[in-house]
Amino acid sequence: MATSTGVVDGALIYILAMSVLLLFLIVFFMIYFAVRYRASRNPVPSELPESPLIEAIWVIVPTLLVTTMFIYGLTGFRFLRSAPANSLVVKVYARQWSWLFEYDNGKKSADLIVPLGKNVRCELISADVIHGFYVPAFRIQQDAVPGLATYAWFNATTMGSYYILCSQYCGRRHSAMIAKLIVVPPDQFEAWRQGKKIEFTGASYANMPAGERLLYERGCVSCHSLEDNKMMGPPFKGLFGSQVVVTTAGVQRTVVADSAYIHKSIVDPGADIVSGFPNTMPPSKDVVSEDEIGRIISYLKGLK
Repeated sequence: MATSTGVVDGALIYILAMSVLLLFLIVFFMIYFAVRYRASRNPVPSELPESPLIEAIWVIVPTLLVTTMFIYGLTGFRFLRSAPANSLVVKVYARQWSWLFEYDNGKKSADLIVPLGKNVRCELISADVIHGFYVPAFRIQQDAVPGLATYAWFNATTMGSYYILCSQYCGRRHSAMIAKLIVVPPDQFEAWRQGKKIEFTGASYANMPAGERLLYERGCVSCHSLEDNKMMGPPFKGLFGSQVVVTTAGVQRTVVADSAYIHKSIVDPGADIVSGFPNTMPPSKDVVSEDEIGRIISYLKGLK
């Protein structure tokens, strides 16, 4: 069956082949005319007579070549924009600077897990700015635009792990907006989708505690380090129970990073701005449930 990889590669190879052929012809005739009509053989310049046939060929042949390129490209574009009706639908949430994938049964993942040989329709949703859903291995690229419904689809015919990148510059941590597309056997995928613990090779969250996995799935680690590294946000290591200098309603104060503080920082991050860090984190009350916040806090308690 036709795939996105085959369609895109076919159009590219055809256009490349025509370009190389034209390059060869142009260079050949350029050298031929330079030798055939050099000054030593034609000391007196002469004007060639008009030739309707040559003029017609000069117009018709390039037109046909460009038309075939257009038809080839249009056919591939229509294929890429027509997802089969039986496709597996996955909602792809893009935000600064992470991906989150949600399946039809509500299961969420930081990696895009798909079954081998199944048509997959990725419905793209951006929470902030324009992002580009880009899977080089499958020649898929589609922008996720705030307020606009867009999608991309593909059929993975080879098992393995492949990179998902952002092709639009979306801010300071754009280069860190990376996820994995992992193709697995259909039976393993279905078992994983139904909640069974299945470990996939290449999965970024394999063997992680629930709280740590949530930090990856919700994109927290895009701005917060699990070590001592300073990133866009304060590092998580040693955070719980520490003294934090914050600015609240324009007033600077020192607070203790306890459960209440972390909960408030997730739900309403703009309430207490940590000194030395920008107020860039969006509210996450619609992204993380109360149960998930509890798991994150439990994990941070032990991250010393």
